[in-house]
Amino acid sequence: MDQIFEKFYNTVIAEDYWMMLLQGLGATLVIAFFAAIIGIVLGFLVAMVRSTHEMTLRGKKCRSFGEVILKIIDKICGFYITVIRGTPMLVQLMIMYYIVFASSRNGMFAAILSFGINSGAYVAEIVRAGIMSIDKGQFEASRSLGFDYKSTMIHIILPQAFKNVLPALGNEFIVLFKETSVAGYVAIMDLTYMANLIISRTYDAFFPLIIIALMYLLIVLLMTFFLKKLERRLRNSDH
Repeated sequence: MDQIFEKFYNTVIAEDYWMMLLQGLGATLVIAFFAAIIGIVLGFLVAMVRSTHEMTLRGKKCRSFGEVILKIIDKICGFYITVIRGTPMLVQLMIMYYIVFASSRNGMFAAILSFGINSGAYVAEIVRAGIMSIDKGQFEASRSLGFDYKSTMIHIILPQAFKNVLPALGNEFIVLFKETSVAGYVAIMDLTYMANLIISRTYDAFFPLIIIALMYLLIVLLMTFFLKKLERRLRNSDH
């Protein structure tokens, strides 16, 4: 027992190692929060472009300049999703840090942008599936009431699609939070990086790794709790 307490003291209490872990947790939360915002905005925009193209132009010839532009943008969005989903997150992060931001080497900004762009591709497909799951009759009904396409999408389709895909979106944000554990590869002092730093100084991996695993688990449990609460509130609003 004394040996276990001594290990805990040497790897957590001594030299204020626990403060290093809290500092790393703060960096992890910052990256995950801003990356999630980028992912939501980018994902919804791409989903609207792709679903609009699929509902209005799929299998048809372009008859106006606007339709040509929509088709081009849809192709760009499709290419973006294919590349992001087809390459590892770590490789994308390293490209962003060592190539795109080679001159500034701003690790935090590179990480937020990389994780946000990566998440956006998955959010886009989740939201697109939600939009396409809505009965097409609702589009026709809203048109008969005088709504244009934009108003129909914003006020009728997207709220329903959001409710349908909320569990999948919640899962994506949980995955995003856990994926930030690779941010240390670009010299960001996140939670995992700090744990590795403590291990390199104390030569003892047990408590640092167990503690950060519990930290990740606690945050994921909190996210799951609030997502379920939001789901219940949205379900109750339907009655």
